[in-house]
Amino acid sequence: MKKIVSIIVLVVLIAIVGCSANIHQVGKGAQGNQVIEARQWYILFGLAPLNVVDTNQMAGDAVDYEIKTEQSALDIIFNIFTSSVTVYSRTVTVTK
Repeated sequence: MKKIVSIIVLVVLIAIVGCSANIHQVGKGAQGNQVIEARQWYILFGLAPLNVVDTNQMAGDAVDYEIKTEQSALDIIFNIFTSSVTVYSRTVTVTK
């Protein structure tokens, strides 16, 4: 019984962490459904970025769009394997 409760608690915690997101609206926000996604990688427990995700380039010439930065379920799976070398990822999504 304790094992089942532990598994349920673990799944709930992963779901809560996976739902954490930062959303920024530029202009009037997303006016369509065109989605561009990129993955931002960090090293040293998130202190230093390994790559640059340019949301201006992702938005292109759009004036109204939304930027969402989150730790998705896929990021959690990646982080399980890469956290031992202090590499973490987050998903950046631009919706026009």
